[in-house]
Amino acid sequence: MRAPDWLTARPVAHRGLHDRSSGIVENMPSAALAAIEANFAIECDIQLTADGEAMVHHDDELGRLTEGAGALLGLSWMALKEIRFKDTGEKMMSLADLCILVRGRVPIIVEVKSRFDGDRRLVKRMAEVLKSYAGPVAGMSFDPDQVVALREMIPDRPRGIVAQRDYTEADWPEATPAQRTGMRHLKHALRTRPQFVAYWVNDLPAPAPWIARHLFGLPLLTWTVRTAEQRARAGRYADQMIFEGFRP
Repeated sequence: MRAPDWLTARPVAHRGLHDRSSGIVENMPSAALAAIEANFAIECDIQLTADGEAMVHHDDELGRLTEGAGALLGLSWMALKEIRFKDTGEKMMSLADLCILVRGRVPIIVEVKSRFDGDRRLVKRMAEVLKSYAGPVAGMSFDPDQVVALREMIPDRPRGIVAQRDYTEADWPEATPAQRTGMRHLKHALRTRPQFVAYWVNDLPAPAPWIARHLFGLPLLTWTVRTAEQRARAGRYADQMIFEGFRP
């Protein structure tokens, strides 16, 4: 299956169309609704709970943007759905909640977060949720093992790899040296078989995404576009941008 045209048809709002100054926090319901109103696709992150639910949240711990503290993996989905975002009345969503909210009006691009430990429960739950969802959805991850899980468990949905040029131990402490080496230059492509690539804008141009785009025909998204210079780079080297901090 080739990646569908909707994947690159419109800019993608990074963690929804959020604006902290207006009280709209990343990955919360208002950010998704703002993206829908502006007709942007929505990028979001999912994290695993103690009881196997997929929650829409970037960090693996509470506290940066939310009330409370502790790892999401140590809490139940019921407890997390009571967690409020700071200075707002809104609470954390599950992936199922997001699908109900969006109702197919714009595409959703789901980044599967990983601890690089081979745990596939998050993709398993994502597959369960998407069985009953008719709207456009794609899955992606930095972790090649999770992209393999997407290919095996959700073969009818587009899948991609999130990538950059280098992976240092300081930035990727969860991954082993072998895993970090295997992530460079899309070396895993024969195993993961991604249908699109999402590459860090500051690392473009680069040989691996150029080959994926021009020789293998894979759509190239680029993240996270925040400045005019990055937008120009995205326009020159990628098919579409994942953006935040402005309205294209």
